[in-house]
Amino acid sequence: MKITTLRFGELEIPDDKIIQMAKPVLGFEQLKKFCIIEGEDFEPFLWFQSVEEPAVAFIIVNPIFFFPDYHIEVNSKEIDELNVADVKMVETYAIVSIPADPRKMSINLQGPILINTKTRLAKQLVLVNSKYKVKHYIVDSKVVSNKEIKQKELVGAV
Repeated sequence: MKITTLRFGELEIPDDKIIQMAKPVLGFEQLKKFCIIEGEDFEPFLWFQSVEEPAVAFIIVNPIFFFPDYHIEVNSKEIDELNVADVKMVETYAIVSIPADPRKMSINLQGPILINTKTRLAKQLVLVNSKYKVKHYIVDSKVVSNKEIKQKELVGAV
């Protein structure tokens, strides 16, 4: 599928890389299809690009990269919406905000995006009664390696 983006121009995205939102990103309920754009220039960050709206893209990151102890409990209803057979099929990302002063860069740990890696269904969770907030400053965090990230399990089913 050919998509147009504000930041990257025209891109060819394989159909099997299109992510369908089972539950949309808050404030962007009309947008149902996204893709992830990777690049060495902005690792460990990724772009969560709308397929339907060229100007809408979020910077996302695996939260473990900055917060190694990040772990969420997800009830079976939440997991069922993604048609997940095994929680190991779920990738977890968090939206990053980068203001004019990059030292105030923050990550939203209260609203993670979960993606079923097999079906490409996704949703944004809103964690209630959680220790996580919408704004956790990244500069204060402990950065971990990609190897450590792959060894951690972010999502637990309850």
